[in-house]
Amino acid sequence: MREYEKIETLFERDMTTKKLNEKMYRNETVEFLKDIEWDFTEKIDGTNIRIFWDGHKVQYFGRTDKAQIPSQLMNKLIELFGGNVNEEMFEQKFGETEVMLIGEGYGAKIQSGGDYRLDNDFILFDVLIGSNYQPRNVVEEIAKYFNLDVVPIILTGKLQDGIDYVKTKPNSTIGTAKMEGLVARPKIELRDRCGKRIIVKIKVKDFGDK
Repeated sequence: MREYEKIETLFERDMTTKKLNEKMYRNETVEFLKDIEWDFTEKIDGTNIRIFWDGHKVQYFGRTDKAQIPSQLMNKLIELFGGNVNEEMFEQKFGETEVMLIGEGYGAKIQSGGDYRLDNDFILFDVLIGSNYQPRNVVEEIAKYFNLDVVPIILTGKLQDGIDYVKTKPNSTIGTAKMEGLVARPKIELRDRCGKRIIVKIKVKDFGDK
């Protein structure tokens, strides 16, 4: 089954200092687009989860097909998406079209864990219908349909605006955790000349010593 693409860091890392070089973008298309309008959503520190509807049943996966999902989190996913009622909701919404809901499993014993919450939960950040990633308004609509949380948009602006924001070491919008960083994507879905999706991460720890 299709895996969720790894989101690349915005800049190249200097091989001598091991720090990010803010003058060296990893993708020339991203650099070309740096001054357009981007949406910046909070990057939650958890584990990647894919909820897959194959047109007949719901299946659960981590970032890879072999990734193990912690039992407490799996119980939460079954609560959110399992059973006949949820299966009927998927069928009613999508019919036999293949759909993947991509989000972050987070909470106790997962990465930052209890700084977010003492139990486990799932927060949606992407939806793939067929082979097409959906725009933000559709992601929000599907989140509402399934009564899910969706990662908040923290700000909108140029890439430098997101970089400047991350350097302030902000607090997360959830619990008492510090924010891990931001995920930036253009207002509309774009790909580079190699077909790679234009989406980048900007992590707080990468700018900690600047």
